[in-house]
Amino acid sequence: MNLHLSNADLVLMIALALGISLVLAFRLSTRTWRAVVLEAIVANVAAIAAVIAVEMLLA
Repeated sequence: MNLHLSNADLVLMIALALGISLVLAFRLSTRTWRAVVLEAIVANVAAIAAVIAVEMLLA
């Protein structure tokens, strides 16, 4: 299985990560910096998983 991620895929990952982190920020109302870091990590992992899933479906 060869994954070829282009610039558009990277932009989509960033956009998804920002969107997910905004949703998490509004839903969880974090107060500590550790929670913000955890939110950012979760958002990035979810964005990467979403883009890879789409790439695998379209391949």
